[in-house]
Amino acid sequence: MTRAGLDKQPPAVAAMFDGVAERYDLANRIISFGQDTRWRQATRAALNLRPGERVLDVGAGTGVSTEELARSGAFAVGVDLSTGMLEVGRRVRPAVPLVAGDALCLPFPDGAFDAVTISFALRNVVDLDAAFREFARVVRPGGRLVVCECSHPTNPAFRTFYLAHLLRAIPVVTRRVSSNPDAYVYLIESIRAWPNQPDLTKRIAASGWQRVSWRNLSGGVVALHRAIRTPDEPDAPLTRS
Repeated sequence: MTRAGLDKQPPAVAAMFDGVAERYDLANRIISFGQDTRWRQATRAALNLRPGERVLDVGAGTGVSTEELARSGAFAVGVDLSTGMLEVGRRVRPAVPLVAGDALCLPFPDGAFDAVTISFALRNVVDLDAAFREFARVVRPGGRLVVCECSHPTNPAFRTFYLAHLLRAIPVVTRRVSSNPDAYVYLIESIRAWPNQPDLTKRIAASGWQRVSWRNLSGGVVALHRAIRTPDEPDAPLTRS
């Protein structure tokens, strides 16, 4: 078994997720205290998808997030670097379109989608700025981006407790349900090293996206960042909370 380092080299990241693929969804349900379903629903709502639109789910894993997006009536396609995750997804969700691909070199033509999203996978990408540019490439003018990612709790006392105690408990909990609990040590490291909500907003805007805003979920444990490739119609920003 292996875990990736914070240099986030794609072969190491893919191998790590290959090793946890079989029980990945179960582990996520446990360590999120069942909140993962609500976070996926919030992501779908933030995308404001309409029937017939096309949405790309980057870092889709087993396709559980892609399946949620399709509930909107949009045509949802998942792409992931880990062939192990895709194999599990194709077995348990055969109706969900899943494609192998790297977030930095997506196997789709320019402007192929109305929206693009990435949930709990952006932390695993080696070059954030290149990823944001690649997301913009595959989205039509006026298309939307929503990033759902672990973030920084806004309450100082809870943030201290979260970083010092709750995150440390994750590998212990996952030891019972994951074939590679050491992979969740990487999860802790990547969360601690992740930019806060304003800093990620600046990174997205610097990569060419416009009207970037964010909304906190679960007190900032998770944050949704939303952006528009080019403004084409009025669109209210997400409320900061």
